[in-house]
Amino acid sequence: MITSDEKVRNLVRAADDKQARNLVVLDLRGRTLMTDYLLLCSGTSQVHIRTIADHLVETMKRSGAPGIRVEGYDAARWVLMDYQDVIAHVMAADERDYYNLEGIWADAPRIPIEAGELATQTAADSV
Repeated sequence: MITSDEKVRNLVRAADDKQARNLVVLDLRGRTLMTDYLLLCSGTSQVHIRTIADHLVETMKRSGAPGIRVEGYDAARWVLMDYQDVIAHVMAADERDYYNLEGIWADAPRIPIEAGELATQTAADSV
């Protein structure tokens, strides 16, 4: 079974592959029972948002990640993909600013992303 650290790494790479903007990974372990990580990124248009979301779904299927729920795909303003211990949000910039998930989870550590990869500090090291 794929771990939450592997899921978030795969999602970061996949989002970067499709030139997602402003990638952020929040480490929510110990802060909520809902999930371990949130990945947030933005797309520049509805087509771009769907392209990113499609690539994330395909990447996770190939990696063997169990089950997924996708919400918001048709409107393509805020697409949420639930991988249980990792939740990915692909959002239009104005939606992202308005809902301010980073602000809601301001106390959660951000895992640095460098060149489309999680920084050398692993997700497990950030606790």
